[in-house]
Amino acid sequence: MKFKTVYLLFILCLVVLLFNNYELTFVVWSFTALITLRTSFSKNFIYIISCYLAILLISFFTELFFYNNAIFNKIRDVTYLLKPIIGLVLGYNFAKKYGSNALNYAVNCGVFLSVIHLIIILYSIFAHKTLSVSEIRHYSGYFNDFEPYVFVFILFATKFNIDIPKKKRFLYLGIVAASIFCYLSRTNFIQLLILILAVKGFFNLNVKSIKVIGFTILLTLVGYTLIYNSNPKRKGTFTEEFLYKVKIIPIETFKTKINKEDWKDFNDNFRSFENIKTVNQVFYGGTQAVISGKGLGSTVDIGRVMVTNDGTKVRYYPFLHNAFSTILLKSGLLGIIIYLLSIYFIAKKTITNNIQISNLNKLLLGSGIFLLMSSWVFMGFFLKLDSKSILIGLLLGYREYLHKKHI
Repeated sequence: MKFKTVYLLFILCLVVLLFNNYELTFVVWSFTALITLRTSFSKNFIYIISCYLAILLISFFTELFFYNNAIFNKIRDVTYLLKPIIGLVLGYNFAKKYGSNALNYAVNCGVFLSVIHLIIILYSIFAHKTLSVSEIRHYSGYFNDFEPYVFVFILFATKFNIDIPKKKRFLYLGIVAASIFCYLSRTNFIQLLILILAVKGFFNLNVKSIKVIGFTILLTLVGYTLIYNSNPKRKGTFTEEFLYKVKIIPIETFKTKINKEDWKDFNDNFRSFENIKTVNQVFYGGTQAVISGKGLGSTVDIGRVMVTNDGTKVRYYPFLHNAFSTILLKSGLLGIIIYLLSIYFIAKKTITNNIQISNLNKLLLGSGIFLLMSSWVFMGFFLKLDSKSILIGLLLGYREYLHKKHI
C-alpha cells in the first residue's frame, strides 16, 4: 500500500473523532486497523492486547451464564470494549510501517488537528456570538489527548530525534499550545504536566526528582488555595467559569454524599454520583457480580433521565465517566485487576543503553501514570472520543522498532 493512502487513513482516524459519532469512528478505525494489520507482534504488546480481550471475554461469559441483557446493549458494549484494542493496533501498525519517520508524521497530524480546532473555535465565537467557556467547548470540543503528546514531541524534539527546523518548531509549538489552551480541559493540562515531568526523568526516584515533585505539589496546593479563596462563580466571566471547574477538581470525583435535590451539588459532582450508583448496584448483585460484574449489555440506573453532551436523554448508563466503575460493572473486580495489569505492561520499560529508547521509556511511564488518572475521571481508553490509545500504540511500536535496530 502506498504511503499517501495509509498516511491519509491515519489522519482520518483522528479527524473522524471531531464528528462525535462513535459508529462512524468505529467503522473507520476498524477498517484502517484491518488493512494495515501486521502478522507479528511483540510479547509485551500481545500481553497488553490480551488484557483488554480478557475484559471483553469475562463480560461475555458473565452475561452468557448469569444474565440476559438486551441484544442491542450487548452489541454496543462489544464495540466499546474493542476500541482500546483497535486504537493500540492502529498506532502500532503505523509505527512499524514508517519506522524512523513515525514521530515526524505524528507531529504533522497533531499540528493539522490543532489548526482545525482553532478554526472551529473562531467560527464558534463569531457564529454563536459567545465567549462562554461551556458554550465554546460544546461547539469546538472538550479535550484532545493527542495534541499534548505532539506538544511534548516538538518541545523535546532532540530527545526523540525528530527533525524540525528551528523556525518551524517554534511555529508548531505556538499552534499546538494555543489549541491545547483553548480546550480549557483540566485533564489535558494535567496530562501535559505529567508527560513533561516524565520526559525530564522526574518519575525515576532520586533526590532531585523527589525535590521537583515535592515543589510541584507545593506549587499546586498554593495555586489551588488561591483559586479556592477567590471563590470563582459557576456562571461568570470566561476566566471565572474555568477557575470554578478547577476549584471543584478535588471534590467532583471523590464526594461520597450528594444531595440529588440540589441541582448545583448534583451536576457538579455527577461523576461521584455515577460511581456511588455503580458500586451500590454491583454489590447488591452479590458475590458473583462483585467478582465478574454484570456482563455485556449491563447498565447503571441513575434514577432520573439526564441530558448528555450529545443532546440525548439517558437514564440507564452503559458506560460511566470512571473506567474503573465501568469495568467493575462489566467484568467485576477481576476485570479491574486485569486493567491495572495492562497499564503496568504499557509503563514497563525496555532495558537498553540507547538514549532515545530510554526517553521513550520515560514517556510511556508518564503515559501509564496519566492513564490511571484519566481512567478515574474520563474513561481512559474506553472513551468514545479517545485518541491516546493510537498514540500509545505508536510509542510501543516505535520503541520496538528502535530496539530491534540497535540490538
